[in-house]
Amino acid sequence: MKPERSLLAPGLEISRIVTGLWQVADMERGGTLIDPQRGAAAMADYARAGFDTFDMADHYGSAEVITGTLLASSDRPAARAFTKWCPPPGPMTAAVVREGVMRSMDRLQVPCIDLMQFHWWTFDDPRYIDAMVELAKLREEGLIAHLGLANFDTAHLRVLLSEGIPIASNQVCMSLLDRRGTEAMAELCLAHGVRLLTYGVLGGGFLSEKWLGAAEPAEVNDWSKMKYRRFIDAVGGWSALQTVLRAAQAVGQRHGVSISNVATRWVLEQPAVAAVILGARLGEREHRADNLKLFDFVLDAEDHAALNAAFSITRRLPGDCGDEYRRPPFLTASGDLSHHLESVAPLWPRCRVPGHANRWTIDSGSVWEPLAGYARAVRVGERIMVSGTTATHGSGQLIGQGDAAVQATYILDKIEASIKALGGRLQDVVRTRIYLTDVADWQAVSAVHGHYFGDIRPANTMLAVAELIGNGYRVEIEAEAVTDSAI
Repeated sequence: MKPERSLLAPGLEISRIVTGLWQVADMERGGTLIDPQRGAAAMADYARAGFDTFDMADHYGSAEVITGTLLASSDRPAARAFTKWCPPPGPMTAAVVREGVMRSMDRLQVPCIDLMQFHWWTFDDPRYIDAMVELAKLREEGLIAHLGLANFDTAHLRVLLSEGIPIASNQVCMSLLDRRGTEAMAELCLAHGVRLLTYGVLGGGFLSEKWLGAAEPAEVNDWSKMKYRRFIDAVGGWSALQTVLRAAQAVGQRHGVSISNVATRWVLEQPAVAAVILGARLGEREHRADNLKLFDFVLDAEDHAALNAAFSITRRLPGDCGDEYRRPPFLTASGDLSHHLESVAPLWPRCRVPGHANRWTIDSGSVWEPLAGYARAVRVGERIMVSGTTATHGSGQLIGQGDAAVQATYILDKIEASIKALGGRLQDVVRTRIYLTDVADWQAVSAVHGHYFGDIRPANTMLAVAELIGNGYRVEIEAEAVTDSAI
């Protein structure tokens, strides 16, 4: 018996159990690298057993090098290799993007990458759009077979889809503890033919018999458990985990399978999910035989009712898919990433206004700013005022043609970047004004505004106007913030 197969994209059939190689980085934490030949031999064993699809990233230790050793072998079994490019925010020129792709191609020793997945740290830097445009060009050139994303939220996946980027997949966390991907994300993916590749399905190993009835550990020492311990705390703590484990155990006993099987099967049965990613510690241990039990049973209505009852006593994880990397609470292995995000250089430089000791401005590079004599934003003392902002990218490209929600997402990212460049934070916003050309867009735009400001709650005015300057612009937003942060 071998794992079930799934068509991720045209010409790309994969195992529904993808073998994740993130633990290579954990195994190499002490500084000793895995021998590539030994690692490749372990991967070959997986591939021959039907677990022939592997997922990695440019920062998963030597995972790409090990996989390249397998792919270069003359007697290797058939295998698919997915990787991720996770660049620091900065200019995404054609040369920069090509260099990132070529680096992975060289390590993998392939002329074409099966699936290149893109991760971006902070959406208030809109150059992720430039990166995806360049990646799409490399796909047309034949260096990449298919494009995917990693940890994109629903709103920014929608932005890229609106620009016609051919996206096959989005890799997100999903489990009995993290059900965010079953909501708006799944709806958007099903509507646009995007498939989800899901990781974290076993909660770093916490969703297993080992932890049923166990005392809460004082500390954990591997990266996966450090991360998912934070997830457990966020959904209600150790007692909430135990409730979910008991429900999964009861379901498993009905089918003669483990808690881990139930947890994984629940994710596999979500309609937008193409595959689950289960981690492997190459050469140390494997769970292939147990994982094959996933395809011997299905969850019925009684099973789902039992699990839903357990879900009802847990708290929903905050935000959307991927938010754990970008906003509090930072549910990552290393914890709070605010210092990392704050170290990112402002998108635009600020300039002191001559003759004013306490006044600063920024320009976004728009052709209209010097022509009309205004700044994108101005800071006077503790007050930051952002000019009316539209979804204009780069030298004049409109993002979100015909889609007010996409335009609002891009605009609020641009407003956040403006405030950051002047030393403030989005949390400092006290007033927004929204101008719509079609009053029918009010609800869609309000939902976007609520995603950004639901916990901040600035004063707001929304107006319908006859027209905005520029063809296709459906919404314009201005903002004001008051900050005690020094500049």
